[in-house]
Amino acid sequence: MFTQRPALTPNGLRQCLRVAGGGALGFMVSQLMGWNYGVFFTVFPMFLLGMVPILNGSIIRQFFSNVSLNVLEVSLVVGLFKHMPVVMTLVVLGIFLFRFNLMAKGALFLFGANGVLTLSILLHFASYPNVDLSDLLASNLLASGLAVLIAMLMHTLFPDVEARQPPPRAPKAPSQIRHETLIGALTATLSFVVFQVFDLQGSLSAQMATILVLFALGYSGARISAAKRAVGTLLGCNLALLMQLLLYTQSHHFLLVVLLYWLGLMLFAREHIYEGGGSGIGFAGLTTLGILFGQSLGPQQDLVYSALYRFSSMSVALTLTLLVMACLHILLNRWEPTRLSEIK
Repeated sequence: MFTQRPALTPNGLRQCLRVAGGGALGFMVSQLMGWNYGVFFTVFPMFLLGMVPILNGSIIRQFFSNVSLNVLEVSLVVGLFKHMPVVMTLVVLGIFLFRFNLMAKGALFLFGANGVLTLSILLHFASYPNVDLSDLLASNLLASGLAVLIAMLMHTLFPDVEARQPPPRAPKAPSQIRHETLIGALTATLSFVVFQVFDLQGSLSAQMATILVLFALGYSGARISAAKRAVGTLLGCNLALLMQLLLYTQSHHFLLVVLLYWLGLMLFAREHIYEGGGSGIGFAGLTTLGILFGQSLGPQQDLVYSALYRFSSMSVALTLTLLVMACLHILLNRWEPTRLSEIK
């Protein structure tokens, strides 16, 4: 990560500034306002500014449409099927099948990916009796609206210098689309079930890791993504610990905390741009910092235990996720309608 590399392109530098500035601004607003579920306010701007390098009407509509649909889905699923776990699991599977099918087809990848990530977190928290569902959904709506406003502000302050070309989209066979849809939806549903059965409410980073590796849409890509995510999470946890040591008795200075947080985001945003904007080391480091700072009740809270627990739980979760995906990969390739044209 720290090897000598050429300078960022003008567009790359501006995207770094947008990602770091957006993440820091989301953290500042949520902390100053004292809003609950601060992780939404730190991660959503990173996702919107980091996963897509541009911002237009179509992206904003996908983002807001997903938020509205998420609120409706969670309200109905939790409200109607909370006391019927088997039925609830089947409904969640159907929702994930719909989202991963959109991702596999490619045209609405952002809508599907954002929906899978947000929905898994919302369903996980909403299923616990001590969680206020109205507060959870309101925080999600507020954070999503704020993320769009922050993204618009960042694109205004740091616009691209050159027009970006859309990435090439390779055609996929119907069997490949079915393969990617099923392996993603089944793994995401199993992750949801495991985090329910074992009461792992505090392992948000681990749950997010199991979902983010699925964005590779297949076992081969997930293996690479999981290794990069493990490295990024480890670096993010270590950087958070270093920040804690640097702040020591000065953690009550909020502007100093924000400055160090922004510098950390810039470091990982740079790596994220070098990796091509996917879910790799850079994005893992970004989300790790976002979760560590966003879940704190205040910037003075000790991060040492949180960082160590987060990395250990994430490592176990990624290992089990890859084992499940390997089994599904083999099973799906035994059936002609879901067989990849080239078994990897």
